[in-house]
Amino acid sequence: MQFLVELPWSLIILVMVLGLCIGSFLNVVIYRLPLMMQREWAAECKNIEQEEFPDLPERFNLATPTSACPNCGNGIKPWQNIPVFSYLLLRGRCKHCATPISVRYPLVEFFTAVISLLVIWQFGLTEQAAVVLIFSWLLISMALIDADTMLLPDSLTLPLLWLGLAVNSLGAFVPLVEAVWGAIIGYLCLWSVYWLFKLATGKEGMGYGDFKLLAALGAWLGWQALPMVILISALCGVIYGLTQMALSRHERSQPMPFGPWLAAAGWITMLWQEPISNTYLRLSGLQ
Repeated sequence: MQFLVELPWSLIILVMVLGLCIGSFLNVVIYRLPLMMQREWAAECKNIEQEEFPDLPERFNLATPTSACPNCGNGIKPWQNIPVFSYLLLRGRCKHCATPISVRYPLVEFFTAVISLLVIWQFGLTEQAAVVLIFSWLLISMALIDADTMLLPDSLTLPLLWLGLAVNSLGAFVPLVEAVWGAIIGYLCLWSVYWLFKLATGKEGMGYGDFKLLAALGAWLGWQALPMVILISALCGVIYGLTQMALSRHERSQPMPFGPWLAAAGWITMLWQEPISNTYLRLSGLQ
């Protein structure tokens, strides 16, 4: 650790490599976890025709089977699975069938590395940084799964919630009382909005996964941070929605995922809550 402190470039390289490797694993989670959920639903709902669900191997989880090209099925060799660099070496195509590989894979890896580096830069080599890294990686997974499928899996939101309560029971970020009430108020805020919207329109405005994600953010950040999280996520969502409609990429009646904006707002608040609050108070003349 002393070596890393004295040579910050070694720390930067180490964190970037760790982030790239975790980003590679997150790509697996983002792709496979929704398919695993669909398989479970197919097993529980015998009356639903099997062809509505993807045809998966008998053993299919985050570790099995090994990575393979989704087009030709050929396995991916270890040297072809190096984050970012393999994509560049293969020129963005499968070595066997030359099918283009989505650029999102290296982008997720690189983005995870950058996010990890920002966490270390903000918190240093501390225990807080270690848990915020886990917090960040879970949020990346949930944001992209929700963007792809409009789903926020309980297998990610609930562990995030309980982990937030656990770390704050040790006084990591906020007192445990504030964390508990953050979880309660976070859930009830969006739950109330959901029912008010449904009673007024007869439609569902958001999913239960959004309630659980905001509850998890409240468990990490405390109830006092929830207004900032809600405001930032709402502003980002509105700007994105208006931009998409202006570009004719989205119909007004078409639902949009809210999870990515909640995740982004929660992460921003975790790292920069105090500077944002101070800037707002200064600009508004309240400070």
